[in-house]
Order: sequence, then structure tokens, then C-alpha cells
Amino acid sequence: MATTTTNFGWDIPQSTDLVKDGATAIAALGQDIDTALVDLKGGTTGQVLAKASATDLDYSWVTTDDTNAIQNAIVDAKGDLIAASAADVPARLAVGNNGETLVADSSTATGLSWQPNFAAGKNNVINGDFGIWQRGTSITATSGQYTYGPDRFSVYGYGVGTGTVTQQTFTPGTAPVAGYEGQFFARFKSTNTNLRVQQPIEDVRTFAGQTATVSFWMKSPTGTTADVFYSQNFGSGGSASVDIGGSTITISSSWARYTHTVAIPSVAGKTIGTSSYLALRFGAALNVDIDIWGVQFEKGSAASPFQTATGTEQGELAACQRYYQKSFPQATAPAQNAGKTGVVYFAQVVAGAVNQTVGGVRLTIIMRTTPTVTTFNPDAASAQVRNVSAGTNWTATAVEQIGDAGFGLQATAAAGSGAGDRAVVHYTAEAEL
Repeated sequence: MATTTTNFGWDIPQSTDLVKDGATAIAALGQDIDTALVDLKGGTTGQVLAKASATDLDYSWVTTDDTNAIQNAIVDAKGDLIAASAADVPARLAVGNNGETLVADSSTATGLSWQPNFAAGKNNVINGDFGIWQRGTSITATSGQYTYGPDRFSVYGYGVGTGTVTQQTFTPGTAPVAGYEGQFFARFKSTNTNLRVQQPIEDVRTFAGQTATVSFWMKSPTGTTADVFYSQNFGSGGSASVDIGGSTITISSSWARYTHTVAIPSVAGKTIGTSSYLALRFGAALNVDIDIWGVQFEKGSAASPFQTATGTEQGELAACQRYYQKSFPQATAPAQNAGKTGVVYFAQVVAGAVNQTVGGVRLTIIMRTTPTVTTFNPDAASAQVRNVSAGTNWTATAVEQIGDAGFGLQATAAAGSGAGDRAVVHYTAEAEL
């Protein structure tokens, strides 16, 4: 006598059944299976099975956008993600901006948000927000050579005209990036000359054999074009420089961000000498003004949100001081007769018949290499040490024992100076590429 299966009650034969009864049971089993699985029949390409009700084996063929499935329309752009706004409630998270990072954020509907990628050291441009101006706020370029203006940026003029770079100040709330209140930007002006603006990035190995992206904000009062291009300089004793083609951009009269992605050649087979660098350059034509801010040079093919190389004002200043530093206050341009604030003090030493002074200066930051040191008289228009005790100027200032961490000073005292008199001097130390 036939019995039934445990779960679905389908008839099945038993070993004790007569042949006739067994065949009947097998026929019944086949019919039961055919009836139970009828919902699996049919369907079209791309459809999926979905439960039609709570009844066993009750299915229906549906499209992938069926009400029982996550809807196709929930995403509408490349990069969109499916998140959840509550239990069993799927929701769309729109794709973020290039370079942003996805983070947990309980204040949003999906509990997620895209945030700027602030990765330490991603920007290889130092002083990209033009916040540091140790040399002064207005610099005139010397035709035929690079002249440094805002820290780490130099300008080169071609021909008989002149080029200048001046510090400009943002009105609070008008900086190009919302939430990043930049204080200054740079204005490069050419008069009857072509200008080139450059930042040499230390070590030609930077980005070698990789794809990198430069980004920056520019505007021009009259609208013009500018070039962005690059060069690998292999340093003293190294291989010949390799110029890397760039792009010409049309600059708007309003702040806009521009980007350029470049493949930096490998340095394989090259000889790398001392003081090598990768140069990021901007070129401008005759008689134009170009404003620039927010320069960033980073690895990869997309520009991420701007940040400075170090992320802090003090860190940015220290990074600049690796290449240039001074005893003057940051707001004071190096010059003779610029006052005694920040001067180096040392005492006269009597040595035989000749009065001389000897002093040592410890540099603020260890510099890139042995710097060129220039001294300034804080109270007179001459390159002499000032005796503040006697009110006299000492001559024949000598800088000696110069190293990347400090240097010594020596000068011949003026008549009337006495042992123990205090002397003062200003200095600058430069180790630019």
C-alpha cells in the first residue's frame, strides 16, 4: 500500500506493494511533482522567481524591477550606492566627488556620507594656498632668471619687460572653496614679457613612472590662456632634463578649478645628481594678470579636494623653512634698517689688538642643503653688524662654518666698542632648488 512523503505528502510506493499498486503510486508521485512545480514553468530572459504567497511552492516569475525586488530606479548615476534609511528600507546614496572617502555619519538619512580625502602628504606642492610670504608681498622678476616670490614659487620673465607677483587678500567668505577660508592668493602680472611660474618639487623621483594630477584655481580679469607643463631635472651631475608636455587652458574671469592629468616618465636608466627636482610650471603670455590659488599635485588620475602639503599653518611654514628662512618677523620683508625685532644677539670678544665678535646661529629648521647666508644691519643701510651698546656699526661681517643646521658670524668692531658690548644682526638663509 502506498504512503506519502514527509514534507509535501506526495504518494510513493513501498517495497511491499504489488506491481500494479507500485506503478499507480509512481504515477501519482509524478503528477504530484508536476502539479507542485508548475510555477517554475515559463518565465522570460532576465526574470527571477519570487514568492507569490506564504503557501508552499507558490512562486511567480517577475522582472528584476518587481515590487518585491530592489528597484532599478533606486540608482540613477554611475557610482551610486544602495544603502538603507531604516530596517528593510533600501535607499540611494549618490556618488561622491572625485577623491572623496565614504565614512559613517549618523546625521544623514543613510548613515553614510562622502567626505573630502585629507590624506597627509598627498599634495606635493608646498604653500599651495599661498599663505607664506617670507620674502615680502610684492616681488619683481628679473628677466632671464627665476626670482622667488611667495614661498616655494618662483617667476621667470622673458625679454625686456618685467614680471611681478603680489600678495592679494580674499574678502572673508569669498575664497574659491566653501568651508576653506584661504587668506591670500597670488597675482602674477606680465608687462611686455612672457611669464613662467614654477615650483620645483624636491627629488626627480617624485611621481616617476606614475600618473599624477595637478589642480588649481585661476582667474584673469580680462580672460586669457595659460599653459601647464612639467620638467624632470636630474640635478648637478645628472642626466639631461626631460621636458614633459602639458595643456593650454582658457581662464575665466571668475574663480574656477582646472585640472590636468599627466604621465610622468620613468627615471630608469637615468643618472640622478644632487639637487634634482620635478618642476611644475605655468606659462602666461604678454601683458596679462593671472590670479592663482589652491595648487595641488597628487598621485592618481583624479583631483581630490584641496589641502595643503602639511595640513597646518605651522607645518606649512616649517616645510617652507627647509628651503628659506630668516630672522625677521614673518610680516617683515628682509631689508637693511628693518628694526631689531627677531635679531640675533651676541657679545664682543676681545682678541689681541683687534676687537672681533664671534657668534653662532642655530637655524630654525634643518635646511635642504648648506644655505647661502646674507646678513643685514637692523639699524642702518649697510650690511654691517650693529653694536647696540655703543651705537656703532661693525664692519667686515663674515659668515663662517655654514652647515644645514647653523652658521657662525664674525665682525671687526668699530672704534669705541668695549668688551661685553652687545651686537645684533639679521640674516636670511636660502637653500632653494
